[in-house]
Amino acid sequence: MTPVPFRQFVLKVHSRCNLACDYCYVYEMADQSWRDQPLRMSEATADRTVQRIAEHVEAHRLPSVAVILHGGEPLLAGTAFLAGLVRRMRDTVPGRVDVSMQTNGVLLTEAGLEALVGLGVRIGVSLDGDAGATDRHRSFADGRSSHPHVERALRLLAREEFKDAFDGLLCTVDVEQPPLRTYRALLAYAPPAIDFLLPHGTWSHPPPRRGIGSKGTPYADWLLAVFEQWYDRPETWVRLFGELVQSALGGTPAVEGLGLRPSTVAVVDTDGAIKQLDSLSAAYPGAADLGLNVVDDAFDVALTHPLTRLRQGGLESLSATCRSCAVVRTCGGGLFTHRYDSATGFANPSVYCADLLRLVTAVQARVSADLARPGR
Repeated sequence: MTPVPFRQFVLKVHSRCNLACDYCYVYEMADQSWRDQPLRMSEATADRTVQRIAEHVEAHRLPSVAVILHGGEPLLAGTAFLAGLVRRMRDTVPGRVDVSMQTNGVLLTEAGLEALVGLGVRIGVSLDGDAGATDRHRSFADGRSSHPHVERALRLLAREEFKDAFDGLLCTVDVEQPPLRTYRALLAYAPPAIDFLLPHGTWSHPPPRRGIGSKGTPYADWLLAVFEQWYDRPETWVRLFGELVQSALGGTPAVEGLGLRPSTVAVVDTDGAIKQLDSLSAAYPGAADLGLNVVDDAFDVALTHPLTRLRQGGLESLSATCRSCAVVRTCGGGLFTHRYDSATGFANPSVYCADLLRLVTAVQARVSADLARPGR
């Protein structure tokens, strides 16, 4: 297999967070190595990371790459540091660099937005619905609600001078919350896009109401309730649903966790370590580690690592169960992390297998029925 160059670089610019989300894969799951990480990426590490990205872009003649400022909470690194990092990327990388930031929004200020938006940075905000839904999981360490702070940030992003920089909302699905109420709460902020994220988990440490012996399809049922309303009246782009509809029409899903396209994501931690998907922290300690660092290693070295080859292996890298499944070209086996079992590694269907099968087939059936209607 010929490795596919990385096109998305997740930079973990700060290793701590100002919230205490109880489902967080970084702080609450198997890998606790964040405790030994530098609080913030140093200027020297940031410079070396930029050089390595530029090197990779030039070596593979990439016209563009995406850089995601991440954490922890990236705004803890300070606006001056983030702006300086973005400027260095713009000056150094020989191609277009699309920069975004995923934040909980608590520290977002008008001055910070002016600096980042002026550099073309797009802002994604994490929010799980209304105040009640958000406070179930996304509170401060002392139990205080984060919702008023996030709401203030979203009002800032709604202002005319900032709204074009709003990248959308990221919502972790909570099947205990009413799906349509959650969806309407998100729509109230007029996001240009919504990403629904399944809670991270594995067969060894399953997410709520999943795992060996679990019955039903609670996550598919929750998502399909929203899908039906969205499909009849798409008030914004919901990436998961859009990708599933495009696949039902013969297209190829283009997001991590769906389809068979090779993964092109690389992660750089605050100490400069080059890693695999950061969600692998949910699997076992060191699951994302490659033993590489931007100081000594090019991203091309990470491309040859066996775990990278596995993540880029398409159909052949999946379990026998997945390879024989009718929806594998849409599902793609689900997110790599969600396949892990301590006894068998990643050679398994997703812990969300039943939900994914129901979700994909239901969307395909709805699209097929719509196309068969007279006048279509």
